[in-house]
Amino acid sequence: MQSSLAFIQLIIFFFLYLIVIDIFYLYLLNLHDAPTDFFIVCHGDSNTQVKSIADNIYKRVKLEGDTLPNHFEGQQTAQWILVDYFETVVHIFYHETRSFYELEDLWSDAIFTEYKNL
Repeated sequence: MQSSLAFIQLIIFFFLYLIVIDIFYLYLLNLHDAPTDFFIVCHGDSNTQVKSIADNIYKRVKLEGDTLPNHFEGQQTAQWILVDYFETVVHIFYHETRSFYELEDLWSDAIFTEYKNL
């Protein structure tokens, strides 16, 4: 597996390429109770888009990053798909589900980086 930073950059690049909405990278290493080192959070405007984003990330990381996730869940309803790569967990939300759970607020002590689409 690549270094954590290179891996995160790979996923962010894929999200930007797919024109994913509201991408946030959360650096959690400074939090003692964090379940992982990094979160990447984004959302789509439909269940179909959410599933497509997740499927594309899975395929592209497998091909270009030579890495499979430890865990992949939520594909059936596509309200919140979680792709767990051990140190990095990718959360792909349906817009309303993201607003409901407010994951970024839950981990507000993390160091945030927001990525805007061009």
